[in-house]
Amino acid sequence: MLRIKQIVPESIAQQIGIKSGDNIIAINGNKIHDYLDFLYYITDQNAEIIIKRNTSTIIFDIEKDYQEDVGFEFGEMEIRSCSNKCIFCFVYQNPKGLRRTLYVKDEDYRFSFLYGNYITLTNTGKADLRRIIKQRLSPLYISIHATDVDCRKKLLGIHHDDHIMENLDFLVKGGIELHMQIVVCPGINDGDILIKTIKDLIIFYPGVKSVAIVPVGLTKHRKNLFPLRLHTVEELENIINIANKLHEECRKKFGSGFVYLTDEFFLKTNKPVPAKYYYDDFYQIENGVGMVHTLLEQFESEFAGLPGSIPHPFKITWITGTLAFVFMKKYIISRLKKINKLDLDLIAIPNSFFGHSVSVSGLLTGQDIFEYLKDKDLGDLVLLPPRILNDDNLFLDNWSLDKLETKLGVHCRVFSGSFRDLFKIIMKPRRTTKKRY
Repeated sequence: MLRIKQIVPESIAQQIGIKSGDNIIAINGNKIHDYLDFLYYITDQNAEIIIKRNTSTIIFDIEKDYQEDVGFEFGEMEIRSCSNKCIFCFVYQNPKGLRRTLYVKDEDYRFSFLYGNYITLTNTGKADLRRIIKQRLSPLYISIHATDVDCRKKLLGIHHDDHIMENLDFLVKGGIELHMQIVVCPGINDGDILIKTIKDLIIFYPGVKSVAIVPVGLTKHRKNLFPLRLHTVEELENIINIANKLHEECRKKFGSGFVYLTDEFFLKTNKPVPAKYYYDDFYQIENGVGMVHTLLEQFESEFAGLPGSIPHPFKITWITGTLAFVFMKKYIISRLKKINKLDLDLIAIPNSFFGHSVSVSGLLTGQDIFEYLKDKDLGDLVLLPPRILNDDNLFLDNWSLDKLETKLGVHCRVFSGSFRDLFKIIMKPRRTTKKRY
C-alpha cells in the first residue's frame, strides 16, 4: 500500500472524494507498493484505483488525459539500506554528531533511478531486476569498483559472489542504461585489476554507457577500519595513463570515450583539464567528471560580456577548497582581477572538520569557513563554492548560511555558476555590512 500524504486542491483526486491519509492498494489490478509503482501504473487514461480508508475498501474510477496529474502527494519512500562493509565507505569516516541522514548507507535502485544515487546491486534480487526492466527504471548508476570476484568481495566487505556480471548482462539485455563508477584504492583495484574491470565493462557498451574513475577519499575520522592510504602523484598519473589509453581505444571503436576520470586526477597532478569532446555528453558530471571544464567554459562564454569597470569599489572574498585553488587562481581569478575597482581575494580553506586530506570544495563546513575567515577583512561579499549546501540548505555540520553570515558580519552567497548573475550583485548600490557576532 501507498499512503497519500496530501491531496492537491481542486485536483481530480479531490473532486472524486479521495482524501489525505487514504492508502492506495491497487491501480488497474496492479498492486501498489511505492511511489514508482504509482508512477508506472497511473499513466493510463482510465484508472481504477482501489483505496483503503480505515477499515473500508473503496473503488474510484478516474478518466484523465495521458500522464495528467491526478493530485496525490506522498511522503518520502523509506530507503533500502546497504549491508555491505565497503573498505572505503565515507559513512564510516564521518565524525559523530552529524544529522542522521549522513549515516544512511543507500543501496536502493529506486533512488538510483530517481536521483542518480550509486548502488552496488548486491541486495537487488531477481524480482527487483525484473521490475527494473518492466518499469523501465533507466538509467541506473552502479558502483562496480572491480569485476574480479575476489577483489570485489574485498572492496565491498562481502563474503559471497554477488554475480555482478550476470546481473549487468540481464539489465543491459533488458534495455536498461547503466553508468558505472570505480572508486580506486591504491594497491587493491588499480593497475591490472583496473584494466580488467574497464575491459569487462566495455563488453556491455552501449548498455553500459559510461565509467567514471574516482580516487579514494579518506578522512581523519577513520578508526579501526581497513588500512588505506591516498594515491601518490605517480600513482594518479599511472591511472590517468591507463584510463586515457582505454578512452582513446573506445573513442576509435564506438565514437565515445566510455571511461572518464574525475577532475581530481587532473587537479592533483597539475595536468590540463581535458577539452569538451573528452566528456561526450557529461554523463557523470554530478560525480565530479567535467565540473571544472564546465565552470571554465561558462566563464569563457560570459567573460567578454562582463564590464571592464564597475561603478564603485567592491571586494569579494571567494572561497574554494584546496584542490581547486591553483586552477581557480590561474584561469578565472587572475582575469577577473583586471576589472577596474573589483577587488578579489581567493582563499583556499583547509578542511579541519574531515581532515586536510579532504580537499574538495563541496565538503567544506560552515564552522571551518568561519574559523578561517573570522579575523580577515572580507569586504562586501563572501562567495561560496557551488553545491556546498545540501538539499536542506545546510552545510554538512548543520550550519546554515544565515548563521555563517551573522557570525562573519558579511553577506554570503553560494556561487550559482553564472558570472553574469554574480555581476548583477556587484553592480547594485552598496549595501551596509552586517554586524559581526
